[in-house]
Amino acid sequence: MKPSSLVQLAGPCALVALVGGVGSFTSIATAIYFETAIVSVAIVVALYVFVGNSGVLSFGQISFVAVGAYVAGIMTVPVGTKVGELPTAFPLLRDHSVGNATSFVLATAIGAVYALVAGVVLMRLSGLAAGIATLAVLEITNNVLTEWTRIGPGAGTLSSITETTGLLQASVGAIVVIAIAFAYQHTRYGRQLRATREDPAAAQAVGISVHRQRLWAFTLSGALSGFAGALYVHQIGTLTANQLYLEQTLLSLAMLVVGGAASLWGAVLGALAISGLDSFLGQAESGINVGFHLDLPTGTRLVAVGAIMAATLVLRPSGLTGGREFSLRWVVTLWRRRQVA
Repeated sequence: MKPSSLVQLAGPCALVALVGGVGSFTSIATAIYFETAIVSVAIVVALYVFVGNSGVLSFGQISFVAVGAYVAGIMTVPVGTKVGELPTAFPLLRDHSVGNATSFVLATAIGAVYALVAGVVLMRLSGLAAGIATLAVLEITNNVLTEWTRIGPGAGTLSSITETTGLLQASVGAIVVIAIAFAYQHTRYGRQLRATREDPAAAQAVGISVHRQRLWAFTLSGALSGFAGALYVHQIGTLTANQLYLEQTLLSLAMLVVGGAASLWGAVLGALAISGLDSFLGQAESGINVGFHLDLPTGTRLVAVGAIMAATLVLRPSGLTGGREFSLRWVVTLWRRRQVA
């Protein structure tokens, strides 16, 4: 692998490690926002694996995050607690518990299988049809999780989940997702998928199967989304179906669009930037002192994130990074600007 390629990987990983390191010096209450930002990186990079490399917009990846979160959450709740919280669940779910590491493996596997099954049909679609179909997957998943008490708490709240995703586990998990995404895009499969993104007809003409390459990426994205879901649920300790639904879908897509959907660096940078803004606006909705008392109306954060995403699509469709990966030029440019200032 070329040194320049290693730099492209080192940049996003170093940024995540830096955020985690800074967060470790803050108060417990503030560290939660750093943890949330890092978990968001894992979710958005998982989304990038498919959307960024294929060029096909998907609203359904949060479905795999939700499934992974539910599997990891339910399977780590103590059996004695599950008898009361999940009285009608399948015995396999109600009467067994696993450790933290095993829950991540299960979440990853279930996310991959779910994405593979859904992708067999969905990956034959393109354009608007593909987007609508993936939105249907999101809607179906949310309704099943909300209504079917045989696999979870239904419309209720799943609590008593072990909270193990601190700054260290979040950072390591996000870096693992970044490394896998980076490795994939440099494989023959990743290069072929990007070829189908640039010119599907030409890719097919040289023997590349558009359906197969999209399906592989969709499955890998599902696996990483399931893993990210496990990070998410082990951070917050409770879970409801609506936590991983339309709002999280909007935020994740905004993070990817603002950072730059065509690059891994953009996915990481956008996730951290929008997550920080979202956390700040969320606090401001409850009232915050920033030299003066700032009290924003409820819902401001989602309006602001949506407006920023729309503005990015209009003014800079390639995002903050311009669709480029991290390079030392970023460091040199920032240093020069600082010297001038």
